[in-house]
Amino acid sequence: MARDPEWNAARELARTIARRNFLRGAGAGIGGLALGSLLARDLGASPLIRALPLAPKAKSIIWLFMNGGPSQLDLFDPKPELERLDGQPVPESFTQGERFAFIKGTPKILKSPYKFARHGASGAEVSELLPHFPSIASDVAIVRSVVGEAFNHAPAELFINSGSDRVGRPSMGSWLSYGLGSENQDLPAFVVLLSGGGQPSGGSACWSSGFLPSEHQGVQLRSQGDPVLFVENPAGMDRATRRASLDALNALNARHFERVRDPEITARMAAYELAFRMQSSVPELMDIHAESPATLEAYGARPGEVAFANNCLLARRLVERGVRFVQLYHRGWDHHGTAESDDIVHSLPALCSQTDRAAAALISDLKARGLLDTTLVVWGGEFGRTPMNERRNGSTFLGRDHHPRAFSMWFAGGGIRGGVTIGETDEIGYRVVRDPLSINDLHATLLHQLGVEHTQLTYRSQGRDFRLTDVAGELFPALIA
Repeated sequence: MARDPEWNAARELARTIARRNFLRGAGAGIGGLALGSLLARDLGASPLIRALPLAPKAKSIIWLFMNGGPSQLDLFDPKPELERLDGQPVPESFTQGERFAFIKGTPKILKSPYKFARHGASGAEVSELLPHFPSIASDVAIVRSVVGEAFNHAPAELFINSGSDRVGRPSMGSWLSYGLGSENQDLPAFVVLLSGGGQPSGGSACWSSGFLPSEHQGVQLRSQGDPVLFVENPAGMDRATRRASLDALNALNARHFERVRDPEITARMAAYELAFRMQSSVPELMDIHAESPATLEAYGARPGEVAFANNCLLARRLVERGVRFVQLYHRGWDHHGTAESDDIVHSLPALCSQTDRAAAALISDLKARGLLDTTLVVWGGEFGRTPMNERRNGSTFLGRDHHPRAFSMWFAGGGIRGGVTIGETDEIGYRVVRDPLSINDLHATLLHQLGVEHTQLTYRSQGRDFRLTDVAGELFPALIA
């Protein structure tokens, strides 16, 4: 189709405006160095990497989010004192003035029904529920002393993702997309994969871009049906026609931007361009048939399934292609003990069976491919569980209530110390007594590993500068190699 001089001039104007908008924001801290996907083809990601104030030890993060709150007392933090006190009322000194999601009255201590054994060079104590974890124990740092604030799912999920328990703040993946961009112009910088039965309680706000430009929002990829909703061409439109229509739309958007100066217009243009490129890149990415039978077996992955195992394998394929932040949500870890479907005797072993093998395979696979040094893997939920039996409405099933005061996470790769256990909780695992790791400290440390000083990654909104760590956050040196 013929393109007249006015059309070409409009298209060039669109590119010029996008560049002007980028340069105009460059003075707003390191975040101003972010490149929209629309500009990535022309300017690339390397100037960002060279501009980082710190030497990055990692390029990407894979966050294995165990949605619901896994029980640290049954997985990573054994407490012999719970054996001795099992069935006895918890001392009032622990619960006085405390608020719980569901526990009422004076709850009773609940021991773990599982055995623990030491593994790896550090002798990390790990539950029998995780038979594959010992194979990676020497590569992993277990932190038993994570401290949260919110004790209900949605606020806690928002806080650990965005540094705030309120909807509207950008998630960590969005901050990294804004600050560092993606190393692959054909894929988003921030990808979300779901398994275990739907979204977290906090919904898509957990991967929202908040007040950052919308191009930095997490993109959900799906294992069944269209990998990304609304990206494929509608019936009757081929790729050439779609390209021509996008060119015309970009020209119109560029003219509109010249009049109103709304940065969301250029963000929308970038999103359209990325979606067009993803039409080619995503189908190849999602086709795990290309993996060897040995690799599929190691993960327990089966092509076409919606499963944590498949998502772990996809996470490796994503960071292999330069995606900055990959977050896997696996629902089901909310073990209150109201029925067999949510207790720690039947349901917890099932959740571990669904995730342990694939998580261990991911670490081993990244290491074998030389990717673990540059990929930081995080495992954990929004909070932990109480050392007391919830016994809601007199239930005879064993379960634990939400507990943000002390819980466990583990980390591997990306300049993290391997083969160590960090932090300590009291004799019943109720409070942290050594090396507390707050969520703000966690964010500051993860950003540091990617070469970002957390106080410099800022964005001005509503009259002030915001950052992921808000007004808090310190490095957690015990975690850094």
